[in-house]
Amino acid sequence: MVSNRLNGEQIEELKQQAAAHFWPHARPAGDMSDDSGIKLVTSAKGVWVEDAEGKQWFDTISGMWLKNIGHGRKEIAEAVFEQMQEISYSPGGTVSPATVKLAAKVASLSPDKESRVYFVSGGSEAVETALKMAKNFHKNNGEGTRWKVISREGSYHGATLACMSLGGGGISAPVNFGPLMPGNVHVAQPAPYRCVYCADRGGCNLECARDVDRAIEHEGAATVAAFIGEPISAAAGIYVPHPEYWPTIREICDRHGVVMICDEVITGFGRTGKMFATEHWGVKPDIFTVAKALTSGYLPIGAAIASQKISEAFMGDDDSAFRHLITFGGNPTSCAAGLANLEIMEGEGMVENSARMGDYLYEQLQTLYEHRIVGDVRGGMGLLAAVELVKDRDTREKFPKEAELSKKMGPLMNKHGLLGRGGDVISIAPPLCITKDEVDHLVRQVDEIIGEVEEVL
Repeated sequence: MVSNRLNGEQIEELKQQAAAHFWPHARPAGDMSDDSGIKLVTSAKGVWVEDAEGKQWFDTISGMWLKNIGHGRKEIAEAVFEQMQEISYSPGGTVSPATVKLAAKVASLSPDKESRVYFVSGGSEAVETALKMAKNFHKNNGEGTRWKVISREGSYHGATLACMSLGGGGISAPVNFGPLMPGNVHVAQPAPYRCVYCADRGGCNLECARDVDRAIEHEGAATVAAFIGEPISAAAGIYVPHPEYWPTIREICDRHGVVMICDEVITGFGRTGKMFATEHWGVKPDIFTVAKALTSGYLPIGAAIASQKISEAFMGDDDSAFRHLITFGGNPTSCAAGLANLEIMEGEGMVENSARMGDYLYEQLQTLYEHRIVGDVRGGMGLLAAVELVKDRDTREKFPKEAELSKKMGPLMNKHGLLGRGGDVISIAPPLCITKDEVDHLVRQVDEIIGEVEEVL
């Protein structure tokens, strides 16, 4: 890693500018303090990120679930530079070779090899596009009454109000942003440790999947356009669903004529040890969404990928066209980054490494059960894992809000050099290039953090 360490005067000036003008995402504005504020980082390589003072930090969740090939790959910069010298933006009515090639490449990797790829700028736009596409699909087929969407409580599908509404919005949407979008019907998550149907019954009974069937019948199938869910929901706690969950959802959607949308924005491109997570269960979505790891975060991109059945409904005369436009969708430079990213991913066997290191990570995380506050360790499907902390392991009782677990975890993660999220659930999703020694280092740090927080709870 090439160090870009700054001197004290430079650091102080940047911190003052950030405190005055930079508005960080989902954090109090203006906080650049050492304990709770935003860190000033200047370089990165692999799983490691270096701050302005030269301290190295371990990236526990791949930036924001996206740095799949790792930090610091110059091949991406070179591909983008070359593309920008040719054409950096394709005007309306045109398309660049890079965009065409990436669409073909993504389709070749998709469950349906005849699929079509609708490029957008990021995950939220990909989900919005998929929702509009599903509703428009029904309209084109003479079923314009289908407009409702079945989704799962506690999921996260993006930051726009429509996307937030899919997961129920958490506690912030109604309070901070007003009422949720209408037409969203929420069902249970496949979350065995806390499932309302099976958590106290010794195993999954697939009632969470049948909840979708009940919701469709209650609303009336003629009013339901789509079901959407992440193959494994990071926001809901990283629960790997029962092997029959997704096949059951596929059967329910087929029976009711409902479009099945899988949100692979986090799970796509090797995160679960397969190129796409739905491959684990042999199901083919009608539409699935991607973003983040399509370029490993080197440039913004996203896409809604429609099966042949869906896309063919938009062919023919102008009335059948999908009247939807995203300014930066299919941007040539982003697509060039995507092509280079996938070449690295395939050439260096990163999907396979995700499967191997994911198994090893899950195995090593089992040692954390030695701590009395560790209630559940989840994972075993690629580099996507979680450790849930509880007040009482026998009853699965959560820590009360007054315990301020997140506030206690933050300084400890800083102490042990980890970038990521700590609280009731510690999410673990490092870059796919991670080595066995780096897995060992990560687990040791998490072990020490849990031990230290356990002493003050």
